[in-house]
Amino acid sequence: MKKVAFYTLGCKLNFSETSSISRIFQERGFEKVNFEEQADIYVINTCSVTDNADKKCRKVVKEALKHSPNAFITIVGCYAQLKPQEIATIPGVDAVLGAAEKFRLVDILEDFVKKEKTQIHASAISEVNTFHNAYSFGDRTRTFLKVQDGCDYSCTFCTIPLARGKSRSHTVASVVASANEIAQSGVKEIVLTGVNLGDFGIVPGVGRQETFFDLIKQLDQEVSNIDRFRISSIEPNLLTNEIIRFVASSQKFVPHFHIPLQSGSDKILKLMRRRYLRELYAERVTAIKALMPHCCIGVDVIVGFPGETEADFLQTYTFLNELDISYLHVFPYSERQNTKAIEMPGSVPLAERNRRANMLRILSEKKKRNFYEQHVGYETTVLFEADITNGLMEGFTDNYIRVQAKYDPILVNELKKVRLTKVNAVGLMEAEEVFAEVFQH
Repeated sequence: MKKVAFYTLGCKLNFSETSSISRIFQERGFEKVNFEEQADIYVINTCSVTDNADKKCRKVVKEALKHSPNAFITIVGCYAQLKPQEIATIPGVDAVLGAAEKFRLVDILEDFVKKEKTQIHASAISEVNTFHNAYSFGDRTRTFLKVQDGCDYSCTFCTIPLARGKSRSHTVASVVASANEIAQSGVKEIVLTGVNLGDFGIVPGVGRQETFFDLIKQLDQEVSNIDRFRISSIEPNLLTNEIIRFVASSQKFVPHFHIPLQSGSDKILKLMRRRYLRELYAERVTAIKALMPHCCIGVDVIVGFPGETEADFLQTYTFLNELDISYLHVFPYSERQNTKAIEMPGSVPLAERNRRANMLRILSEKKKRNFYEQHVGYETTVLFEADITNGLMEGFTDNYIRVQAKYDPILVNELKKVRLTKVNAVGLMEAEEVFAEVFQH
């Protein structure tokens, strides 16, 4: 029995796909082992969102070969679709598979025997037109369920449409079936993931038949053994008032939205070819907070986009500072080949991009701490996870506050009602009640 190990770079969607690919291996008789163990085959699922995909990929390949110098190294994922020839030059890489091939890698590579040259199996992105079901399982307490893939938007900074193809989905019925399958495993929370989640409903070969709103209604009604559904990320122009009202009234969909903004300057949003302006974004935040005052709102921001002046950046900073949001994911702009932005004038020096990013990361920490402190004394439920660090375990409230507690195996994958007591020195929440001796340090 050959041993196979996996490593995932990037987003929740990649984690769901790695987990599904690992199950294909196991169904074919391979033994899955941890990445740090000796294995016959290593599968590395890559990302292309940031500019150091090459460096990260090389580093992971090197680590795999330390554990097992003669192992068969396979690279899949977004970076593999965009730059298969480049990856093929990395020492030790035996095979590179694109977006259309990654779910068939066991059939394509068969015996996983090293050849003289690196094997490349990567179709043109125009040929990527099927939807492959995927969800993570056994890796953590929450399951990431892929319900949508690809993107039809043309943001000037983004390579994802080139790496993942056109927007496509499963049907509502098939997603509900997957969620019920997951529910049988005892998982308490499902996180819905996709490239452009709100664009759910385009079935390959059929066209748009259903909407994201149709999907969340059916999941809420027809999946009985899941306590929580979480929406991973949704574009502000696709986050309708209908969806906001539904989440506010649902017992299962949690009060947590992650809404990409990218810039608080209308000038930059237009250069980015985003499908909204800042006024719409502010309206969405106001609508959420009016119905769900305790809702957690996360924001993606890019700084240093070509043409972004100091005044444009300060407009973004002020906009975010005044918004009732909970945390930021901040990305310094990075040049990506085959995008419109790389040809735009007004390049911002790297040092300046990093300075702006640091300013927003400090703002994010302040926002997050303020959000946490608003909830001290609040009674809620926490879903505890299995990871242990220095005798402590962590879990999340429904509105995404990370709670730290003394490790107790009884609490793993359990929803426990607690009272939030204080924000500790490392910025995590502490709690008490139900099992008082567990929550007191």
